[in-house]
Amino acid sequence: MGNLVAIVGRPNVGKSTLFNRLTKTRQAIVNEEAGTTRDRQYGKVEWTGQEFSIVDTGGWVVNSDDIFEEEIRKQVMLAIDEADVILFVVDVQNGVTDLDEQVATILRRAKVPVILVSNKTDNNDLIYSSAEFYALGLGDPFSISAISGSGTGDLLDLILSKFQKKVEEIVDEEIPRFAVVGRPNAGKSSIINAFIGEERNIVTEIAGTTRDSIYTRYDKFGFDFYLVDTAGIRKKNKVTEDLEFYSVMRSIRAIENSDVCILMLDATRGIEGQDLNIFSLVQRNQKGLVVVVNKWDLVENKSDKVMKEFESAIRDRFAPFVDFPIIFASALTKQRIFKVLEAAKEVFHNRTTRIPTARLNEEMLPLIEAYPPPSIKGKYIKIKYCTQLPNTRVPSFVYFANLPQYVKEPYKRFLENKMREKWNLTGTPINVYIRQK
Repeated sequence: MGNLVAIVGRPNVGKSTLFNRLTKTRQAIVNEEAGTTRDRQYGKVEWTGQEFSIVDTGGWVVNSDDIFEEEIRKQVMLAIDEADVILFVVDVQNGVTDLDEQVATILRRAKVPVILVSNKTDNNDLIYSSAEFYALGLGDPFSISAISGSGTGDLLDLILSKFQKKVEEIVDEEIPRFAVVGRPNAGKSSIINAFIGEERNIVTEIAGTTRDSIYTRYDKFGFDFYLVDTAGIRKKNKVTEDLEFYSVMRSIRAIENSDVCILMLDATRGIEGQDLNIFSLVQRNQKGLVVVVNKWDLVENKSDKVMKEFESAIRDRFAPFVDFPIIFASALTKQRIFKVLEAAKEVFHNRTTRIPTARLNEEMLPLIEAYPPPSIKGKYIKIKYCTQLPNTRVPSFVYFANLPQYVKEPYKRFLENKMREKWNLTGTPINVYIRQK
């Protein structure tokens, strides 16, 4: 089970800079104005061979003064519910503020480990100033400078030491794991109920601790798989909070612990920003994808033309990844419910596709010959050979070239699209690498 770390704190204390530093990216958009981080709040951190996920909650604050503090409060509450460790970031150059005190009051009651991070300690004198944060009642402040990186290695060691040992679920690796994801009210629980039916006796649940995923074994009508459900979804159904942040936090574990994600869209609402957020989580975790347009029974005009328009709108928004099944269904009337499971099963199968090297070269080399990578500075790029890498999570291919550094993204996409035309790789991401011959 993956561990999840949440970064909380008031605006401008350096949460995004810390996020970038820990994930080694320039992912978050860092800007002097408060509240400019958006859509860059989720990443993976690897340290001494261990990996965990990290979320920067700062990306979700709605920036208007009256609801500002309320928003931060909600996010801290949600972080406590969902995360395994919380990093509470404060700014040593500003000292303790009222908002810091409000956040600390909530965190002192938290059941999860909280690390108080005193940021912007860019020199030794400032480390002495960190002492005033003892007043927050959260133990020793841990001094770092996110900008220069000083102290962040020790911080990572500390984070790893705080993870509680997880109960390993007894899950059969051969059996596919499907997660139903989507924003609230898209019909996730209805479709799960439609799959499982009322005969709950066919269901065996394997649970870890409360904040882990629950695997429900589903074994009838010729299907055999686990449905991944995050335990938390059962706790609070009536959430009217910042739904975007809520649905992403809730989805992270389910997505990370699955093989194929069944992404629910609401036919009556079209595609919203939140759907794209969840889609990008699926992408970044390299999971298989089946898109279900739910509540199709409520759409007045169900002509083929309307269906086609809806379908191309979805593929446009999710581009460049467009090779995935889209199923128009209704959890309520159970229309096409089995088709959803069949598609998920097929996508799982496609993730394990092996293409023999001889066959791959036979199909792809003539194509590459006919449409070679564009030459750069008068240098011709030649691709001589390709092969599929063994034992990868998703199908991954290496093309050997004389000047790999000159083969750009569009050409890799061209190769990917051609492979998708020739082999059934629907619903699964694939990796294309260009290496030195």
